[in-house]
Amino acid sequence: MAEIEDAIERADRESFTRQPPKTLQARINFLMKQLKTTKAVAQEIGVSQRSVERYRKGERKHPPKAIAERIDAAVRQRWQPQVRKRRQQQAAATGGITVETRARFGYTAPVGTTDDGRFRRLTVHLPPTYAQRLFNARDAGASDQQMRQIIAEGFKDVYFQDGGARATGLSDVTLNDIDYLDLDY
Repeated sequence: MAEIEDAIERADRESFTRQPPKTLQARINFLMKQLKTTKAVAQEIGVSQRSVERYRKGERKHPPKAIAERIDAAVRQRWQPQVRKRRQQQAAATGGITVETRARFGYTAPVGTTDDGRFRRLTVHLPPTYAQRLFNARDAGASDQQMRQIIAEGFKDVYFQDGGARATGLSDVTLNDIDYLDLDY
């Protein structure tokens, strides 16, 4: 999975108001409520229908690690969708999004200034328009590079140009070599 998409997923998980089910049996029962049949659950997590039935009855309590991770991912993906959606709508409408990163920023600048990219550690609150663009891009299946560009444009406007108060000749900010990236909304 891409770095930006991972960061959005982490931010979504932080918005949970209740924790997802802990036990294997409870997770399988939750998936059964969502997907309706043991066959659909089995296809989702990549096991046989009979294995799902065993997990559901409690006959098997410890699936292999890879399967346990797939079960966990399937549950978290479906857990509290309204809470996640509400938080994203709030970020896109009024709250904005805070991006914390350590990455190499490069940019095109006028003659006489440096345009050498260098590592910076930044925590910047981007306005709601950038949050909306980022969520729309993710929902449309945008690549990691396209989502990086949206964040880079936000950094250009908010951090480098300070809303038009400085560095007006600056253009084409790029976000490369991401050491880490975290989002909060």
